[in-house]
Amino acid sequence: MAGWSRLHEHDVSGSPLAVGWLRGVQGLARPVLGVPPDVLTGFGVVCAVAAVVLAAAGGSWLWPSMVLLVATGLFDGLDGAVALLTGKARPAGAVLDAFADRITELCFTAVLVVLGAPLGWCAGLAVLLLLHEYLRVRAQVAGMRGAGAITVAERPTRLIVAVVAVAGSALAPAGTPWTGWSWASTCAAVWAGLSLIGLVHLSIGVTRKLPARWTDRVGDDRG
Repeated sequence: MAGWSRLHEHDVSGSPLAVGWLRGVQGLARPVLGVPPDVLTGFGVVCAVAAVVLAAAGGSWLWPSMVLLVATGLFDGLDGAVALLTGKARPAGAVLDAFADRITELCFTAVLVVLGAPLGWCAGLAVLLLLHEYLRVRAQVAGMRGAGAITVAERPTRLIVAVVAVAGSALAPAGTPWTGWSWASTCAAVWAGLSLIGLVHLSIGVTRKLPARWTDRVGDDRG
């Protein structure tokens, strides 16, 4: 727990959900400690791409697509856990992990597209998730420590929405009973609402946690 909190500059010891997840992932990581963390990261990307392909096939292929989406989230946790437990955590690995996260999240939006969600909606979701992460990264470059704020639109939410869309499409192909829309469209709308709320929340958190002045840099790069 201490290692994860130190690397992410965000103390999770007070969150039972986060602590439970990290302990569970660390337990699952022990049998694969001999696998390089970067390889596990790559497995996560492969699973996400394969999930899109199987979701596009539809029918009974939706169930293995859902399993692959869940596996993507699992590998995302395993690579970090293995890196911490083996002492192989390094900046380059963190960069690769973040890059892989964005690729897999774009795959989540692609899953919604192949399941029938409007392409324009999903393109908007992609823009919102990239803006969310770009805002956080730029704030950290400017001197903010930690995540700024943990919002309702973080990576686990994006994964859950994609999984629900696939499972719903498999169980009820006719669509959601309360909207009449396809599961993909309904989940895209939910994701969009959460993304907007999350972006506002993160903007407020960043504003509050940015340092009052530059201390380690002579200027900024706004020119």
